[in-house]
Amino acid sequence: MALDTPYRAIFCDLFTDTTLDILPLRDVSFEDYIGRAGSLSGTVPIPDRTMAERAHKIKPGRTTVYLERGGDLWWGGIVWTSTLQGSDRGVLSLGIQASTFDSYAGRRRIRTDLKYTQPTDQFTIARTLWSSLSAGLGSSGIDTGDPEATSGVLRTASWLYGDETVYQEALDQLGAQENGFEYQIFVFRDPEDGKRVRQLRLGSPKLHTGSTDMVFDRPGTILSYSLPDDATRGGTHALARGATTNTNAATTSRPTLSSVATPKKPLDDRWPQLDLSSDHNDISDKATLDSLAQAAVDAAAGSVLIPEISIRLGGIVPPALLGRTARIRITDEWHPTGLDARYRIVGVKVRPAERGRPDTADLALEER
Repeated sequence: MALDTPYRAIFCDLFTDTTLDILPLRDVSFEDYIGRAGSLSGTVPIPDRTMAERAHKIKPGRTTVYLERGGDLWWGGIVWTSTLQGSDRGVLSLGIQASTFDSYAGRRRIRTDLKYTQPTDQFTIARTLWSSLSAGLGSSGIDTGDPEATSGVLRTASWLYGDETVYQEALDQLGAQENGFEYQIFVFRDPEDGKRVRQLRLGSPKLHTGSTDMVFDRPGTILSYSLPDDATRGGTHALARGATTNTNAATTSRPTLSSVATPKKPLDDRWPQLDLSSDHNDISDKATLDSLAQAAVDAAAGSVLIPEISIRLGGIVPPALLGRTARIRITDEWHPTGLDARYRIVGVKVRPAERGRPDTADLALEER
């Protein structure tokens, strides 16, 4: 990063979390989300042989990178790719692409029998999946949190050796059901010994952080905003398709189908029928498919509104933004009497200060 940036890029060994080096990163942007992995991109300048030897320590798939700001960890993840570039002027640089630790679940497949034939709390199942994943990350691993914490929602689930189910798909399908859950791998320093911690956070049906609202105003803290209202992503009726269970080769194979689900909370206006559909090729249980269809139509009833605001980062903005409640107050020509609404922060994209550009963040919001 440039010399005026408030962030430090700390590169570590993935297995042991031992610090390898603190290197400069330029042209950095990083993001994190609830529900999907976040990413980081940046460039390590290589002006001389000494820096080249230091940058050689970055091994894709084996190296992690943390961004630290004011003593707090704001981002952490795995370096998956690096690209060495030499310009026509003889300038060398190493571009890196990293993803949050959640992305590791997308690189692993379930290769053991995991069966929950008796109703089991969905948090217990999720922690079991992450414990199995964590074993592949060496001694550092993932802290799966309080083993006694429950959601109060019981599930049955089964994954068999040979099905080659991706862990991320198993987690997402489990959490996408009605009254499901959300998860995130949160990075922070242990307040007692200062060690870096990668911890699984679970929330049902939503992940929430903090007990007080963060207030953003325009005019004021909000630099810009957008309020997209997208009916192409919404619907009024949903159906989920599952695995084919027909074993008779003489008859046509058909997938297991859910019942058609409609929003539990009636839409407030007259809507045409808009159909949603999803495929779950490794699920044959109709009750599970019904739950997935219901959750899908409840989450996208009618149109989908995903507001976004851009703010200037300052000392009052904490690193743990995902799941926080944001109170948005806007007064302008569109909102002459003033908008005053509460949203949940579900995505953060940060552009660190560089070459005179201020330190800003785009916050993706979800209606509470």
